[in-house]
Amino acid sequence: MLQRAILPIRRRLDRAGIFLSGACALHCLLSIVLVSGLGIGGELFLAPEIHEIGLLLATLIAGVAIGWGALRHRMAAPFVIAMTGLTFMGAALAVPHGIKEAVLTIIGVALVSFGHILNLRHVHSSACKERCGD
Repeated sequence: MLQRAILPIRRRLDRAGIFLSGACALHCLLSIVLVSGLGIGGELFLAPEIHEIGLLLATLIAGVAIGWGALRHRMAAPFVIAMTGLTFMGAALAVPHGIKEAVLTIIGVALVSFGHILNLRHVHSSACKERCGD
């Protein structure tokens, strides 16, 4: 019973993680185009606080949603993939702004997003099995 009540929360967190990953990738691409190409918005787009807050949010959301799924369903793949992505995102904070940072971040957010997608698929298949009695 409690699992059914928690399931929508996990789905929302996974969807929020996917959205956050997409927004982060878009931010990286816009940063490269606007700052490097046009020379505008550097103080906003390249602010370290944006990247640190983004990594913190991604870590919290992935930790709760994917960690929860890993504990509940004993599936390591979404967790390992997402944590690898978070490692890439953390590494991006250690390099200077530019192409290297963007590449590391985009790889990281793609992996985190993929971990959330796998988690959502498993939640969906588990919910179907519980409803259908399989």
